[in-house]
Amino acid sequence: MKLSGGKIASLGIQHVLAMYAGAVIVPLIVGGSLGLTSEQLTYLVSVDIFMCGVATILQVWKNRFFGIGLPVVLGCTFTAVAPMIEIGNQYGIPSIYGAILVSGAVVLLIAKHFSKLIKFFPPVVTGSVVTIIGVTLIPVAVGNMAGGEGSPDYGSPENILLSFGTLLLILAIFRFFKGFVRSIAILLGLIAGTAAASFFGKVDFSAVREADVFQVAQPFYFGLPEFHLAPILMMTIVAVVSLVESTGVYFALGDICDKRPDDRDLTRGYRSEGIAILLGGIVNSFPYTTFSQNVGLIQLSGVKSRNVIYTAGAFLIALGSVPKLGALTTIIPASVLGGAMMAMFGMVIAYGIKMLSTVDFSKQENLLVMACSIGMGLGVTVAPDLFERLPGALQIITSNGIVIGSLTAILLNLIFNLTRGKGMEAQLAAENVPAK
Repeated sequence: MKLSGGKIASLGIQHVLAMYAGAVIVPLIVGGSLGLTSEQLTYLVSVDIFMCGVATILQVWKNRFFGIGLPVVLGCTFTAVAPMIEIGNQYGIPSIYGAILVSGAVVLLIAKHFSKLIKFFPPVVTGSVVTIIGVTLIPVAVGNMAGGEGSPDYGSPENILLSFGTLLLILAIFRFFKGFVRSIAILLGLIAGTAAASFFGKVDFSAVREADVFQVAQPFYFGLPEFHLAPILMMTIVAVVSLVESTGVYFALGDICDKRPDDRDLTRGYRSEGIAILLGGIVNSFPYTTFSQNVGLIQLSGVKSRNVIYTAGAFLIALGSVPKLGALTTIIPASVLGGAMMAMFGMVIAYGIKMLSTVDFSKQENLLVMACSIGMGLGVTVAPDLFERLPGALQIITSNGIVIGSLTAILLNLIFNLTRGKGMEAQLAAENVPAK
């Protein structure tokens, strides 16, 4: 599909809207828990959006040192929320950013070696991880469809009508249109849903009126970083498990784009994340990782152009620099966003299942890898208190469904397949995975 400038811009905006709510919720949660002032919280949200754009461009820009060159969108990782709050409350905000800076440096140092672990990610692992990502995101979509967790009108008929109306409109566009109109179905659904929500009094422009016109990212806004061992260990664990999540996304996008990443591609991808984490620490933002909701959007739209992602990155930088523009995207009601999320997150699950279709399930071992990893990921998502009595460092790994499910898939594949030597090479050959 040949894309004009206007089409590329529309598709870029669609990617921004797809990830925007997920991106801003992290600074809102962390800032609120740490008792930041409204001015500090405004800075945190804006600099986060700005850095999402910078991190995305760093990843898409493929060169000798960094950048995987796939249509990847980066955002702040949800895995870091609880650790950052705990570090901030115990050691102070400067300790958060000291730990982020060290964790980013660690990612840069281990990138080349971590990429050699590609043999740990055959289709039975990557397909399971992508499926887990989609499954664990569905409750977020459902909560938004009802109006957002904790909202006074949660589950109201208006919210249900708006969410399912948005979803049905997206499906109708896919059914009756082709080409460019179909590729921006999510964007059209969000615009139409927000317009409809305005008649129910659910669109609030106060955030736009109160936002500043312009803002510049400031190095060490919250003070010079402090370095303590426990916070550094916590954030390093967060960074490493984020690499595991990103690996699944890299392979999913590689499959969509018919460009399966090799270990050199993975090295550049990990380095980009390390650089993004370091820059986030300098301007007092967050650790960054790949956003899986945009994978579903790429699959839905069928547009794989890196120019679209470059444009999305530029829009994010602009939104982060002009808080009034960024605030415009916050007027989309949660119920409207939830309807669109259901389609996007569902496509992530579907793509994970497609990746698993190449696996030889006549082998009971592969069935167990898939069953236990997806089961653990879903189980922790619906019962997040399962491991609440474990030490805090362990809870970083066990309290997130994506992380525990991904690690389960890797560990079981190691036990059942990699320990069998030549048997594993035969499995990789059968599944068209290059043995390393």
